[in-house]
Order: sequence, then C-alpha cells, then structure tokens
Amino acid sequence: MRGEHRKAPRVQMEHSPTVNLMGVDGTWRRSCVIQDISDTGAKLEVEGPVNVLQAREFFLLLSSTGLAFRRCELVWIDGAQVGVRFVAKDVKKLKKRAKSEDSKVES
Repeated sequence: MRGEHRKAPRVQMEHSPTVNLMGVDGTWRRSCVIQDISDTGAKLEVEGPVNVLQAREFFLLLSSTGLAFRRCELVWIDGAQVGVRFVAKDVKKLKKRAKSEDSKVES
C-alpha cells in the first residue's frame, strides 16, 4: 500500500480544487484535481493524457496566476491518478552561497 511510506500526513480534500501541472520549460499544461496533499507531496487526478508527465519533473501551479507553485517530481502513475513528491530547494547550498556573497562584500 502506498500510504505506508509517507513521510508526512496527508490531508484529504473535501472540495478538491482544480489546479494545473506545467512543464518546467512551459511547453505543456494539464488541468488536475488535488485528491490529497501533504508537506512532501500530493495525489492528483489529471485531466487529459498523462504522457507529458514522462518528463518526470514539472510544476504544480496552485493559483490561476502561477504565483503559488511547487516544483514536483513524478513518483507513480495509476490511470489518471498520479503521485508527486515536492522538490525542496537545497537549503545548505543556499546558505553556502549567501555566506560566499557576504564574504565578497566584506572584502
């Protein structure tokens, strides 16, 4: 069962919002419905062909303007349902870059 390996508890959506998936290069977009969601990922029901998800990485656009989004990677596909994992920014790399920039300013 998929639920056994979840790192964060999922929230079931009572009124599933319609959102969009978009390729990282912006060349494709698919409407989908959030089935459940957590801090680390989500289960989505995709409208239309899921073949574009073979790219393995894409954006989950949570607002109509695209200002609220999460970068995702595909975990599984089962018909029209897909499981995605949210890709987190590497905080250590960001901190290291910030320290490097600070030391350049001080020099």
